[in-house]
Amino acid sequence: MKKLKVVAFNGSPRNDGNTSILIRHVLRELENEGIATELVSIGGQTLRGCMDCRRCFENRDRRCVFDDDIVNDCVEKMIDADGIILGSPVYFLDVTARMKALIDRAGIVSRANGGLFRRKVATAAVAVRRSGAKHAVDTILHFLLYSGMTISGTPVIGVGKEIGDVLKDEEGLMRARAAGKDMAWLLKTIAFADHLEEST
Repeated sequence: MKKLKVVAFNGSPRNDGNTSILIRHVLRELENEGIATELVSIGGQTLRGCMDCRRCFENRDRRCVFDDDIVNDCVEKMIDADGIILGSPVYFLDVTARMKALIDRAGIVSRANGGLFRRKVATAAVAVRRSGAKHAVDTILHFLLYSGMTISGTPVIGVGKEIGDVLKDEEGLMRARAAGKDMAWLLKTIAFADHLEEST
């Protein structure tokens, strides 16, 4: 069977903040199961929002026509991966603007090209101080489900204000570890089923 890979995108401007901590707990469980992982930080990058120009529907080249930021690189990583994790802190009761830009542009490129992310395994990780976690998770899940992905287990929510506070949220960390184990199980189950189908 092929080597499985999961790519995670951190929408926080803090590369080592609470969102990153949650994502890394998920990734550690995947790595323990022999699955390759990659963490991409988009929070410190400049990402333009979708212009709804529909050029991706004309070109159908699996790329956004605007190539002056990292979105196309992110789309390529999503296409190549078996699993996808989107993580964001809660900013004004939702995901960060950069995460929303990635969701909008990657989503429309996927649709323009026949559903590039269909049947990938995915989950969400959200760090929150107090309010808005459910809405931020909902934003991510809408993208994942509308793109035809399969959600593994329960999305991760961790509570913390200052950098590192999420390490005190034992339940949040437990859910992050469980999310990694659930994703690994589902990825391996699907890979085994695909292997059997190819063998017959």
